[in-house]
Amino acid sequence: MAEYNLIPARIAIGVAALLACSAFTLVRADEGDDQTPGVETSVPRPPHAKGNPPSWAGKAFQQGVVAVANPYGAEAGAQILEQGGNAVDAAVAIAYALNVVEPQSAGIGGGGFMMIHLAKIGQTFVIETREKAPDAATANMFFGVPNATLQGVAVGVPGMVRGTSMALERFGNLSLTEVIQPAIKLADEGFAATPRYTAVSCNNGGRSTNSPESAAYFCPGGQPMPVGSLVQNKPLADTFRLLAANGPDCFYKLIPEKGCDIAAGILEGQKFNRPQAPNGKGGSMTLADLENYQANVRQPVVATYRGYTIKSMSPPSSGGLTMLQMLKMLERFPLGDASQGYGFGSLKTTNVMIDAMRIGFADRSQWMGDADFVPVPAKGLLAPSYVSMRGAAIVPGLRLSPNPIAGDPRPYDTAGIKATRRLAVAEPVAGPGETTTHFAVADKWGNMVTYTNTIESSHGIGVFAGYKRSDGSFKNHGFLLNNELTDFNTVPSTNPYTGSAGFNDVQPNKRPRSSMNPTMIFSPDGTPLVAYGSPGGASIINSVFNVTINLIDHQMSLQEAIDAPRLSVTSPGGAVSMEPGFTPATIIGLQSLGYTVGITAPGGEIGSVQAVIVDAHTGKQYGAADSRREGTVIGLPRQ
Repeated sequence: MAEYNLIPARIAIGVAALLACSAFTLVRADEGDDQTPGVETSVPRPPHAKGNPPSWAGKAFQQGVVAVANPYGAEAGAQILEQGGNAVDAAVAIAYALNVVEPQSAGIGGGGFMMIHLAKIGQTFVIETREKAPDAATANMFFGVPNATLQGVAVGVPGMVRGTSMALERFGNLSLTEVIQPAIKLADEGFAATPRYTAVSCNNGGRSTNSPESAAYFCPGGQPMPVGSLVQNKPLADTFRLLAANGPDCFYKLIPEKGCDIAAGILEGQKFNRPQAPNGKGGSMTLADLENYQANVRQPVVATYRGYTIKSMSPPSSGGLTMLQMLKMLERFPLGDASQGYGFGSLKTTNVMIDAMRIGFADRSQWMGDADFVPVPAKGLLAPSYVSMRGAAIVPGLRLSPNPIAGDPRPYDTAGIKATRRLAVAEPVAGPGETTTHFAVADKWGNMVTYTNTIESSHGIGVFAGYKRSDGSFKNHGFLLNNELTDFNTVPSTNPYTGSAGFNDVQPNKRPRSSMNPTMIFSPDGTPLVAYGSPGGASIINSVFNVTINLIDHQMSLQEAIDAPRLSVTSPGGAVSMEPGFTPATIIGLQSLGYTVGITAPGGEIGSVQAVIVDAHTGKQYGAADSRREGTVIGLPRQ
């Protein structure tokens, strides 16, 4: 077991002295100049955004709290906390439970990013389990393949099992055998179909019915399981029992003497070439690809925003760099000050947010990828002088025109590198993500976890891991395979400044660029305050961006920040998605500036943010969940 498990003392002793003048409430406009130690900034900030924690609201807990996009997942995490597990144990239990009850979003056939803050040692890091391209992958492997996201060629080597096992072994109180038990029970005994489970089972463009086995499970007789009906997945229960008994090697290796045949099912499943359509293409994954997979411990990217320290996901995700760059570009505007026209949802506020997104996504398209393979200029992208130069183009009352293109952050990243002329090359093309899940946990010792997990598009490629036995029957392992490799550029591209291959082009053993963005906010002295994140493909970045601004600039409570309507732009072009709730005046104003504005329809919401927050003064914990899905908060002790 880990040496970093237990924090018997009160959380963050001494923090009250640091921020005693605010008593952990928001600073009023008449309280004078910022006196918060450790805050160094020359940009103007609203009176209430001076490094003081967001306001608390809602029910407080002290023995742990979970916020999950599904009630069964939340219950699994709460049970593990009650059994003496810490936040890491609970997070792993939730991840496996969600494989059962949210199979369309995540599971052991995929991967993700688990950001962990260990209170005892004061360290924050990420267990990265992003899927990898097989060793035989090539940059043009998607050429001529129709609907590649539904084919085996899109399947990356899964990482969740290896990474969750690493997290437990290094930082958990409990074993995989213990924390997987709630998931085994859910799969074996079943659960009542939730509205979201039913809604997506047959209605997602044919993804869930892409193979005979998935169609029979998710859409029997052409109809989804009715809400409230019993849903069981006994093959998945058997798979989980194998993992509980034998550990992660049982997933990545063929061990016949122990009954470990899961790898055979993964390899067979990723050969799926969509026989119902011409020109199908299976994957090239081998047993060696599975056996060689290793999870990584990554350091988050870090920046400050109005006195807070924000830690977000580093490459191979673009989430943290893009969001932090957008925040830094907006730091010169008095967001939250309604007297200057920058209240929530105002024309000025939405105008500058939209153009920050457009610039951020222009840089993202060219400079972000797997830093183990390409020189991502992370330092340069967040360098104050580079951010200032990029953000100078944002002018309230104007639409940034022409559409922004990627800048060259390399001179700000590495001394001696000179800016070069930009080549006239086409923008890279990547497949969109559509689903994913997110949850957050805090435990009674002050540890926190924020975890985004995925199989990419809804139901992945729509194929269960499994293989045909010698008698012709199908051995189903009960979990869906991802289609993560379409997060690569699906057409080989050129970086316009280096002339080299695109940073997110396919390479053997490379991880595709992600948008996942588990994030934590810290006080100026490093005390963790908020852990949060979202699903939603590229809009993940913008969901976390929206909530961050709501918390820090608009003085919202955690639940208010999550409930507020969001806007999103995921390309330099400026087509804006807005949830219902923005005023007609703002929408008309944006259109008059030249933006194309679309209002999301029911079911097309932007993200689903789950979050936990800790009041470092009292140790009280709060959770907030997103009603855009089936968000659930469970805190301990229970009433």
